[in-house]
Amino acid sequence: MRVYLPATADDLAHPSLAPRWAHTVTQALRVALPDEDVEGLAESAMLAAADESVERIRTDGASVMRRVVVAADVDDTEIADTEIDDAGAAGDEERLPSAVLVRTAVPWSQVVSIHVDEGAAEADVRAAVAGDDDALERAAERDLLWYDVVELAQLRGELAE
Repeated sequence: MRVYLPATADDLAHPSLAPRWAHTVTQALRVALPDEDVEGLAESAMLAAADESVERIRTDGASVMRRVVVAADVDDTEIADTEIDDAGAAGDEERLPSAVLVRTAVPWSQVVSIHVDEGAAEADVRAAVAGDDDALERAAERDLLWYDVVELAQLRGELAE
């Protein structure tokens, strides 16, 4: 199953991505967006992960103010649908229909692509992290740059500068 994991630039330095909430095309998302095709549903799931990346930057105290989304192919047995298992939910926060819990660490061998804000987005992401809803909307309107997983080392270097 293709999942979109919200991440931070700091996550890219680890040997795998720790278990976390992610987004994918779920049955609940199909019901919520009945007019979308598969590609549109996947885009919606990725955008949800991008929004959640802002929250991860805030809670993790990340120093790089760019949204990061990691697309990975994860075995269905490693996923818990929010309707089935709410373990690990942050407080009583309501989850989006695309949300799933990835129960195990995701190694880079399962990653297919990495999506990152361009540098020009940093001011909006910084303001969004500080709670500016207008900045979050501006960030959400920006396209994420696409990187193949083979570009991981290069991307780590770019984000460390």
